[in-house]
Amino acid sequence: MIIDNVKFDEKGLVPVVVQDYKTNSVLMLAYMSRESLQITLESGNMTYFSRSRQKLWRKGETSGHYQTLKEMKIDCDSDTLLAIVSQEGPACHTGNYSCFFESLYGSGENTGGYGIIDELFSVIEDRRDNPKEGSYTNYLFDKGIDKICKKIGEEAAEIIIAAKNAAPDEIRYESADFLYHLLVLLCERGLTPSEVFAELEKRR
Repeated sequence: MIIDNVKFDEKGLVPVVVQDYKTNSVLMLAYMSRESLQITLESGNMTYFSRSRQKLWRKGETSGHYQTLKEMKIDCDSDTLLAIVSQEGPACHTGNYSCFFESLYGSGENTGGYGIIDELFSVIEDRRDNPKEGSYTNYLFDKGIDKICKKIGEEAAEIIIAAKNAAPDEIRYESADFLYHLLVLLCERGLTPSEVFAELEKRR
């Protein structure tokens, strides 16, 4: 992309929609100046312009929740950018995965899908890197691999029992517990859900 093609506004800024490359979820909306865009394209580290502080800021410089650029697109009018990124931890300063977590219209209910796996895994990674008092996830990390493996075994047994009892609600609930503990195990052993999905794709 050629920066000269970008139409900056009268303040020298251009809005940037930020999207998670793994889940396709919209994470945030920010602004870039010509300088911050140049830095981002050269370094691969998402760097924005803060309108409130009137200065450049690298995403994650204080929180540790960095964004790495995967792809940058420009819209048909050349006045809005789409940054597709790899997000470390939550994107929002509130601790939410995305800044867009409040619903103004519709039920706001999560209908499920692949994206929730990476969203949950991001939270688990953040708990590992930034322990939170009272967190069950941190409790598991503190107890170590033996405790995590024990929980996976227990949840697997619960799924089997629920299946034998023909109890769909219990199967759904226990499967969710199992998947959560499996994600903790992956994180503890330095693996990611995307690696597991890649392995599944090889077997198609």
